[in-house]
Amino acid sequence: MFQGRLLRVYRDEITLGDGSASVREYIRHSGAVCVLALTEDRRVPLVKQYRYPVGRVLLELPAGKLGNPKETPEAAACRELKEETGAVADRLVYLGPLLPTPAYTDEVIHLYFAEGVRLEDASPDDGELLTCELMPFDTLLEEVMAGHIADAKTQAAVLRVYARLMRS
Repeated sequence: MFQGRLLRVYRDEITLGDGSASVREYIRHSGAVCVLALTEDRRVPLVKQYRYPVGRVLLELPAGKLGNPKETPEAAACRELKEETGAVADRLVYLGPLLPTPAYTDEVIHLYFAEGVRLEDASPDDGELLTCELMPFDTLLEEVMAGHIADAKTQAAVLRVYARLMRS
């Protein structure tokens, strides 16, 4: 039905398990990554940017779509982390996949935890108007639990990292 630079929209006529006909509209997405980087002093680089579909500025973990079909999620995670926040990590730990809205898209966001982080200069893509801020991990967890951070990928990554830290 539509093909853009970020996604493709499809409409299929299908037969349900009971034999009745139905229609499914869905979005194909190339996939994305999201990274929670933790500095030695337990601060997390976050990105503040205006999100047009929801009409407001959100505070999120650095994230972005896979650059091309040959780029691995791990390479994309390192690229996005550096571009958006200037953070560079010694180690990336895969936290698993997140299906943000499986009712209408096949998007998979690969979540990562970055350790051994040092901060350098950011280099956002053209047209990417964002600011980076550092927040203590405990404050970020409180903001997620209070519902002040609405972004699903950020919530999921924060909670997965919290569970990981509690086990160690």
